[in-house]
Amino acid sequence: MPRIAVGGFHHETNTFSATPATYEDFVVADGWPGLTRGDDIFATFRNKNIGIAGFLEVAREQGWMIVPTLWCQANPSGRPTIDAYERVAGELVARITTARDSGPLDAVYLCLHGAMATEHLDDGEGELMRRVRAVVGYEIPLVASLDFHANITDTMVAESDAMVAYRTYPHLDIAETGRRAARLLARILETGAKPAKAFCHLPYIIPLTQQCTLIEPAKGMAEAAAALQGRDVMEVSFAAGFPPADTPESGPAIVAYGWDMKAVEAAVDALYVHGLEAEKAFAAKFWPPDEAVAYAIRQSNYAKKPIVLADTQDNPGAGGDSDTVGILAELVRQDAPDAVLGLLYDPATAAAAHKAGKGGVIERAIGCVSGVPGHVPFQGRYIVEALSDGAFATTGPMYKGFHMQLGPMAVLRVDHGRRGVRVVVASRKQQAADQSIFAHIGIDPATLKILVLKSSVHFRNHFQDLAEEILVVLAPGPNIEDPAKLPYQRLRAGVRLRPLGPEHRAPTRETPS
Repeated sequence: MPRIAVGGFHHETNTFSATPATYEDFVVADGWPGLTRGDDIFATFRNKNIGIAGFLEVAREQGWMIVPTLWCQANPSGRPTIDAYERVAGELVARITTARDSGPLDAVYLCLHGAMATEHLDDGEGELMRRVRAVVGYEIPLVASLDFHANITDTMVAESDAMVAYRTYPHLDIAETGRRAARLLARILETGAKPAKAFCHLPYIIPLTQQCTLIEPAKGMAEAAAALQGRDVMEVSFAAGFPPADTPESGPAIVAYGWDMKAVEAAVDALYVHGLEAEKAFAAKFWPPDEAVAYAIRQSNYAKKPIVLADTQDNPGAGGDSDTVGILAELVRQDAPDAVLGLLYDPATAAAAHKAGKGGVIERAIGCVSGVPGHVPFQGRYIVEALSDGAFATTGPMYKGFHMQLGPMAVLRVDHGRRGVRVVVASRKQQAADQSIFAHIGIDPATLKILVLKSSVHFRNHFQDLAEEILVVLAPGPNIEDPAKLPYQRLRAGVRLRPLGPEHRAPTRETPS
């Protein structure tokens, strides 16, 4: 019976964000489970849409003996601190060491993101794999599941025997990706042979909002990757990359595995050509907030469904803080009808609303609690319409089986204008990607005229069908959507900074006198 150590360590790092991830951020539960150790992993992740859950399903079917180590994640943010990385990585590797010392290991599985860059490392996952290899050696297989936004590196490819990435964005196949990793491992264990592998980067950066696989051209890229698999090619993954990561190997990548090296290389080459041909189609229209709100108000007079505005540059799922108020100010200024914005991260305002009680009135400046320079809170008078403890079950496909814990929450109506814009405030950061975020506190998203979501793409999994139109809005925020506007310093030279955009050139350094 194969004996396999499993563990997970997730972080999607926006290196341009000023808010780091601390150790406590990896410990606490939010939209995802908190730090989970040992046998608790079996119960915590059963029937969840997480890579390790899918892997464990196949492991049970295969009859493998699983040695669980630890799993944790922190919401996307700036670079995790040295303390956070070393404590988590150190414990994970120590637990794998203990597993090895208590009996021979036949394989290791890691549930990872693939775009973690810390205060001291540009490639958190590659370094973690290197440390695991130092414990278990290179004879046994090491496989991993990755996020669709992974920035895959040469080190990750070299230190692992196989990696598989999600095929969907919004991420509906997270658990299925874990199953794919397990099935690939089963083939490796059955044959006793390591697969051939091939890897390359595409030569341009894809903005996050254009990576959505519900629409072209990302949909076609994901489908083409799946179609290239066959008898000699076991796995082909297209990872679209995480743009706000100033690391040398950021950007879209293709990786493939199989039993025939020529066939594996041919699969990577074919998908690379597909990616080059799709570059023009990855271009997109972005809306400034004043134009987006004005357009949404006009369209709401005729639309049968809500007009959805994606506040992508404050998306907490990409390193934003979910606390900017640019679109809120515009909604109030233009007196938008039946408009709701969520989620606004502001624990102090949520506490003030709970103190005032339902029907109470508070006067304060809300939002912009993270201290990002240039962002000013929105001053106003607010009526408390609804309150909750922020604990609720999710209902959408991406967060299937989860129970969110967002702390005290409130619905505030801005006491200004004829219509009164509403804001859903939370005490923990969470991307607005599930209708239950609104429904649990008394708001039916389908009945609104205008809905502003602090999200880039994940919201589409649960909101696209109820939207008349979706506008991607570039309100001020730390998660810069246009990669060409990011001040890259460490990115490799020659990469086009957006589809058909300018090439990145290494920053010039003054010659010492």
